[in-house]
Amino acid sequence: MIAVTICSTKGGVGKTTITANLGGILADSGIRVLIVDADIQPTLSSYYPLEFRAEAGLHRLVTCGSASGAISRTSIQNLDIVLSDDPDGSLENWILHTPDGRVRMRHALRQLQDYDIVLIDTQGAVGPLQDAGVLAADILLSPIPPEILSAREFARGTLGMLERLRPMQYLGAPVGHLYGLVYRMDRTIDARRVADGLRKATFAESRGGISILDTVVPTTVAYREAATARVPVHRWEPQRRGATACALETMVILVQELFPHLDITLDAVTERSRQEA
Repeated sequence: MIAVTICSTKGGVGKTTITANLGGILADSGIRVLIVDADIQPTLSSYYPLEFRAEAGLHRLVTCGSASGAISRTSIQNLDIVLSDDPDGSLENWILHTPDGRVRMRHALRQLQDYDIVLIDTQGAVGPLQDAGVLAADILLSPIPPEILSAREFARGTLGMLERLRPMQYLGAPVGHLYGLVYRMDRTIDARRVADGLRKATFAESRGGISILDTVVPTTVAYREAATARVPVHRWEPQRRGATACALETMVILVQELFPHLDITLDAVTERSRQEA
């Protein structure tokens, strides 16, 4: 099992959209996927319709260190979810005042045997709950809109968070490799300059473990429309005209780059998506 946490210290950069659509395309590829809504604002929890709602969710996963009774089932085959059930934000305080609070989620997820990949959506603010999500991961994925404020926050906030958490490796929770994903890329000169700057930047000061993916997620209405329709974006936009890649092609390329060990092809996903849709 591989755990991937989608994280950023800046809100509104697309973490939930990326988590939901990565889960959708992996599930349509025959991969057994669990998505975890580790955000007190439960946007991911309502992204897809549910076929079964568990009696518990994130609160039990973290405080008990167990997923028993905390996993719900979405309407998408192979895609399950741990729902966010902490509307008052009490988990933040619990994690903060529990000696091993920040690593409970990691230990709970390592006990799971039924999933190939776990995707963890996190809140866009620094805090104990975000720390727990980051420390639960084998690898990290950070969406970065190609505009200067987001790029600066990635360099200042997200990378700073990783440096702060690196000592947790001595508690058996090493910080995973961070992949930056250029997200909502438009065709303006400014966006290209910011994206090029991110790619040319070197992060030697952060002791390695950071890279920018070649895959770029373009700005298209398909992602918003698919969220409204509550379906994975690769099903919503399997093809399109013009120079911009369709959502199906973009998501397949992203999965291939993130998980090179998986045998996932465009044709196979297309055929399975038709059967499942």
